[in-house]
Amino acid sequence: MFKTLKNIWRVADLRKRILFTLLVLIVYRIGSFVPVPGVDKSVLTQANNQQGNELFGLLNTFSGGALHQFSILALGIMPYITSSIIVQLLSMDVIPKLAEWAKEGEHGKKKSAQLTRYGTIVLGLIQAFAMSIGFNRMYSAQMIPNATFVDYLLIAIVLTAGTAFLMWLGEQITEKGIGNGISIIIFAGIVANIPMYIRTTATSNFIQEGQVFMNTIKTILVFIVIVAIIAGVIYIQQAIRKIPVQYAKRVVGNKMYGGQNTHIPLKINAAGVIPVIFASSLLQFPIIIANFWSGHAWAKWVTQNLRFDYPLGMVLYVLMIIGFTFFYTFVQMNPNQMADNMKKNGGYIPGIRPGKATEKYLTRVLTRLTMTGAIFLAAISLLPIGLGTLAGLPSSVKIGGTTLLIVIGVALDTMKTIESQLIKRHYKGFINK
Repeated sequence: MFKTLKNIWRVADLRKRILFTLLVLIVYRIGSFVPVPGVDKSVLTQANNQQGNELFGLLNTFSGGALHQFSILALGIMPYITSSIIVQLLSMDVIPKLAEWAKEGEHGKKKSAQLTRYGTIVLGLIQAFAMSIGFNRMYSAQMIPNATFVDYLLIAIVLTAGTAFLMWLGEQITEKGIGNGISIIIFAGIVANIPMYIRTTATSNFIQEGQVFMNTIKTILVFIVIVAIIAGVIYIQQAIRKIPVQYAKRVVGNKMYGGQNTHIPLKINAAGVIPVIFASSLLQFPIIIANFWSGHAWAKWVTQNLRFDYPLGMVLYVLMIIGFTFFYTFVQMNPNQMADNMKKNGGYIPGIRPGKATEKYLTRVLTRLTMTGAIFLAAISLLPIGLGTLAGLPSSVKIGGTTLLIVIGVALDTMKTIESQLIKRHYKGFINK
């Protein structure tokens, strides 16, 4: 392990990329503490300790704590994620022009990336404007004293500029640093909250005075469960089902093509963390809206019953995760398209006829894998919530499955990137010993 870490710094290009990534993350963390002009941060800080503010925990986690401080980066990178998901979904034969770009290779990717940037600015401006008005209304117009339309517009422009800056930083990491820049920024935001979680836990009812033995046992048990969850996530994230494919031999002129054996790797969790993000956002949206009308009976019912730790909220959360998992997986991995591509290239699955039979076989296998992945996502999303409730952890410390999946997924991808760089230069990596 230590030898591998030493080898990383021996490679000049890899060393420069890691240092550049760390420098960008330092800039990101500094920006998280720069306040938005015209906002009374003390009102927001006091409100964070009140009941119900955990509703914004997901967005605050993704922004590295910038939302609770309402800094210039409070909007985070979520508008970019939403825009990229929308463009990706529309590229699946929904809009012919975008589907055409998707088939143009690198040139098409650049066009789609530019459209994603424009979408980020539009979505960011709308979300920032709504956030500034909603927050000020929620806190009885004390966060932005004597607010006018110009004040809201100025705050929205500042927050949107912060998101655009984060998007640019992420692209710089992707180009000159290590790994996917946007994922690295989200990862850094989540990790940056860990010291706050530890401090909050140490000062909460979880640690009781005069009960050293019980406090130690509870801490050890929580640590063991977290390690077990992380191990399970890694196991499922890395698990794949290999579908064998045989390509028939073809003679073209004096040359022979095909005849090789290969496989189609189908991941158990092909949708990644996207279904959890979608489900969390949809379930929290009516609660956030209800908080703006907190005096009404219907708003109180929505706030109490649609939370993750209530039976109705849990059931809806699980159903939405399963639904979005199936939708996103089959959008990304279309069995009909895979069967057609194999048939056009002379490939077939041993024992399965090409064409419709292959499509049915792939659909059946993908359905079983997706159901397993969906149940896994639902379990990982609810398990930390249940663990936090049973252990008596503060609501702000109950890290959801979304954060666990992102942290572990980004860590694995970054490790693989470094591993490939080391192997390419004939060094031993973390995995290959």
